[in-house]
Amino acid sequence: MSATKPPTMRRPVPPEMLERGECPFDPPAVLAEKAPVSRLELVNGAHAWVVTGYEQGRAVLADTRFSSDNVRNRSAMDLRPDEVGEARCPVDVPQRDDGRFIFMDPPEHTRLRRLLTGQFTVRRMQLLEERIREISIEHLDAMRAAGNEGDVVPAFALPLPSLVICELLGVDYADRAEFQEHTGIALNLTKSDEERAKASESIYAFMRKLVAHKREHPADDLVSGLIHGDADPALTEQELVDIATVLLGAGHETTANMLALGTFALLEHPDQLALVREDPAVLDNGVDELLRYLSIIHIGPSRVATEDIEVGGVTIPAGDTVLISVPQANRSAEHWPEPERLDLKRPRTPHLAFGHGVHQCLGQQLARSELRVGLAELVARLPEVRLAIPAEEVPLRTDMLVYGVHSLPVAWS
Repeated sequence: MSATKPPTMRRPVPPEMLERGECPFDPPAVLAEKAPVSRLELVNGAHAWVVTGYEQGRAVLADTRFSSDNVRNRSAMDLRPDEVGEARCPVDVPQRDDGRFIFMDPPEHTRLRRLLTGQFTVRRMQLLEERIREISIEHLDAMRAAGNEGDVVPAFALPLPSLVICELLGVDYADRAEFQEHTGIALNLTKSDEERAKASESIYAFMRKLVAHKREHPADDLVSGLIHGDADPALTEQELVDIATVLLGAGHETTANMLALGTFALLEHPDQLALVREDPAVLDNGVDELLRYLSIIHIGPSRVATEDIEVGGVTIPAGDTVLISVPQANRSAEHWPEPERLDLKRPRTPHLAFGHGVHQCLGQQLARSELRVGLAELVARLPEVRLAIPAEEVPLRTDMLVYGVHSLPVAWS
C-alpha cells in the first residue's frame, strides 16, 4: 500500500463550515448554531454527522466502534460524487502491510503505537528541547540580522518543526535542506496537485534511503530505535517508511501553523503578550490555552461507525462518517468559563486539540515544547514585535485542512 499520494487536505464540507468571521481565531459561526450532534450534507452529495459538543466529541474518540481504518472503512469525505449512493461495505483486508498507524484500528494500531511510544522517551524529549531552543535562537537571530521586518512563517514557523523532525528521525545535516524543500512543497496547497504529488514521492524516496542508511549505520534516533529495537516481529521496510512519513506530516504541518497562528493571537491580545514578556513561564500552561483557543484542525478528525451507535441521544447508523469539530468542542461553555476569551493563566484542563482515546497525539509533549520554547524566544528576541500589516490583511488558511496563516509579516524595534 503506497503512501506516495499527497495528503488529502481538500474536504467536501460546505464552504460555510470553513469561513471565519470578524475574529480570525473564532470557529466558523455556523458551528455554534448546530446541535452537539447533527447531520451534515456534504458537497460531494454524501452525508456525514458533525459533532460540536465537547463531551460528545470525547465519547466518539474514545469509542473503538468508531473506526479510523480508512482502508477497510471508507469515509464519506473521500467519495467522488459518482460513488455516492453505492453500497459501502467494509473492505476485506486480512492484514494491513503498511505503517500508517493513525489510520488503523486495534490490534494493528496497538502494535505500532506501542513500539513508537517506547521511542518517545523522557531523555529524548529533554535532548530535543535543547535543540528546539538552539534552532529557535538561530532563526530568530537571522531574522534580526536581516533588518527589523520579516515574515514569521517562512523564517521561523515552518523551519523549526521541520528541523525538529529531522532531529527526531535522525536525518543527517547534509540532507536537511533537501528534506525541507520537499516538505515545504508537499504540504503547500498553493502548489499544483502535480507539484505536491512529485514532492510527496520525493519524500517517500527520501525516507526509504533514510531507513536503509539507519539499518547499516544506527544512531541515537527514532528510526534507528525502531529498526534495532525489540520489535517482534521486526518492522518491515514498508512499515518503517510509512511511520516516518506519517510522523513528518503529523508533526510538521500542525506545529508550524500553531507557531504562526499562536504568534498572531498573542500580537492581537496585548495583555496576553505582556504576560509572556513579563514571565515566559506563563507558557508552561499557556500553550494548552492557545491550543484550546485556536484549535487549528478545521473539521476532523473523522471516524466511521462500524455499528449503530448512539451519541448524545442521536443514533449514528453503521457505515456513516462522523466529523469532530475540534474548534467548536474546545469552546464549550459547559467545560470552560468564558471559552471565547484567551487566558494564558487559565488552569490547564483537558481539551481535544491533541485528540482523545487510543489515537491521542503521540508527540504532544514534543509539540508543547516547540510551542513553549519557540514562542518564548520569539517574544524575547524580537523587541516590541508587532504586526507589519493590518490584522484584517493577514492571509488566512481557510482553504486548508489545517488552519493558520499563509504569512505573518511582523516588525520589531
